[in-house]
Amino acid sequence: MAHLIEVAFRGNRKEFFSWTGETAPPLKAGVIVEADRGEDFGRVHSTGALAEVRCNGCAHGCGTTPPPRAALRLATKADEQLDRELTAENEDVRRKSMERVKANHLVMKLTDVEWQWDRRKLTIYFTAERRVDFRGLVRDLAALFRTRIELKQIGVRDEAKRLSGVGRCGREYCSASWLPDLRPVNLGVAKDQKLSLNPQQISGACGRLMCCLRYEHEFYVLSRRKFPKEGKILTTSLGEEKVIACDIFNERITLRTADGDSRVIALADLRTELEGLDQPTDHAHDDVPSHTADDPVDASVHAMLDTVEMEIAPLMAAMTAAAMPAEAMAVVEVAPLPVPHVVEDVGEDVVEETATQAAESEDAAGDATRRKRRRGRRGGRRLRAAEQRRQSEQDGSPMPPDGGDDADDGDDNEE
Repeated sequence: MAHLIEVAFRGNRKEFFSWTGETAPPLKAGVIVEADRGEDFGRVHSTGALAEVRCNGCAHGCGTTPPPRAALRLATKADEQLDRELTAENEDVRRKSMERVKANHLVMKLTDVEWQWDRRKLTIYFTAERRVDFRGLVRDLAALFRTRIELKQIGVRDEAKRLSGVGRCGREYCSASWLPDLRPVNLGVAKDQKLSLNPQQISGACGRLMCCLRYEHEFYVLSRRKFPKEGKILTTSLGEEKVIACDIFNERITLRTADGDSRVIALADLRTELEGLDQPTDHAHDDVPSHTADDPVDASVHAMLDTVEMEIAPLMAAMTAAAMPAEAMAVVEVAPLPVPHVVEDVGEDVVEETATQAAESEDAAGDATRRKRRRGRRGGRRLRAAEQRRQSEQDGSPMPPDGGDDADDGDDNEE
């Protein structure tokens, strides 16, 4: 059964490997592991359950999948001696590389260099504000050291992690000692904890905000949920008071009245005071009637609609008059609708009189329609023919000849 082990390399670089032996190697033991096109030397950092937890939670972990590479064997004394020699040469290699950087006029800072244990690869770490074209530098370094060169650009926080150091707390940098992942830290974290916003006081050696600002941030966020928001106005026994400050450690709140008097009260006492005091309730919607099936709309709604209609009616009439042509403005009266024929047996005289009134109404409607129609409009002849046909059917008179339309046009023109 393969064991999962975490191996640490130079510069606080850690990776996970599988160990095929019966028992996992002891901590701090040197091992030879598979590397990129060769072998590398490292020391065991964690094994067993701790290695599994770190593998699932670390940024450099592989999660649930098995590690792609394996640890080959335990390192001998000769292997450890070769690793110490390579470590001593790293500083000399970095200085020579810096000379080649200056010769190529590149704006970059070489942070660290790392030889692979079998000398088949040389990794150079650098920082830069912008992207750097280092193709010429790679050719010079490959000709100088006779090996494969790999340049990696890192950030200032990764630089502090590789170089390590002592923080203002007197201990080693968290990123270099135990912190598995460099999580981003913004200025809002300091604001939530009521810390000084002076960058010199909350920044680390790397020039960025300290990683430790995130350790207690969740506690502050959860604790502030129990307190009222600062600036909120509460109605207490003394009247309206404004929340000035909240002390989450002692659970006290500072309140100030409109007169400027301030007082400090415990959170529990404030809750008791607010619960025992009848707070004013918003009754703005109590006057709104509840609509039912019998009375779906209230009478006040009808009155409001009538008022709006009366106010809008003159405006609509003015707009309609402005939109109507000059010839049609003279006709404003609407022709009366024809009276429907009565089916009941009420006498022949009444029926004839009703039919006569209907015919006269239709004649008046036809005349009004012809007066409103614009001269020369397309389709006027068909409209007049349809009106005459309908009138002939009602009166029982024969249809006029085709020249009747021309005669009507002449009459319209004369009008």
